[in-house]
Amino acid sequence: MKTISIIGEIGSGKTHVANNFGYVVFNADKEINKIYKKNRKCFKLLKKKFPYNISKFPISKKELSNLILEKKNNILLVGKIVHPFVRKNLNTFLKKNKKKNKVLDIPLLLENKINIKGNILIFVKSKRFKITKFLKKRANFNEKLYNIMRQNQFKPSYKEKKADYIIINNFKNRTILKEILSIKNKLNKSD
Repeated sequence: MKTISIIGEIGSGKTHVANNFGYVVFNADKEINKIYKKNRKCFKLLKKKFPYNISKFPISKKELSNLILEKKNNILLVGKIVHPFVRKNLNTFLKKNKKKNKVLDIPLLLENKINIKGNILIFVKSKRFKITKFLKKRANFNEKLYNIMRQNQFKPSYKEKKADYIIINNFKNRTILKEILSIKNKLNKSD
């Protein structure tokens, strides 16, 4: 069974691509949201590390954002606490879906060395101005926070070199679906 990992910049359309493959999807962002809402152990660890910033359970994304904006290095400290929980959920997902084709939508896949040998890497390439235009439409978009998060990611050129396939996202659904179909056909021929 195939495991496809989608990589790219924040806002490049990774989740949209992942959701249109027609395979089961592990979405790390959704998993993190579940962890913040339901995982008391994670809350206790964050509260212990940041007693003046984290006030109550469930964990508030606003409090986390303020924490990172206060000191940009805090994003790494939060990641050290949260990522083991995400990794555990990923392992559960992989075991549960062992016999299915699957897509991993994990923004920091390469940075956190989560890439699994044999995964098919697909880089979603988008023009920076289109990404920014798209991101600014999101509720609660914070450009300073976005820039801090971007600084924690590998450069797009590095991710592109690591990729087995590249999807050019012009933010038109028809184009994306056509490129996904083309990649799926190539993968099916290589079986």
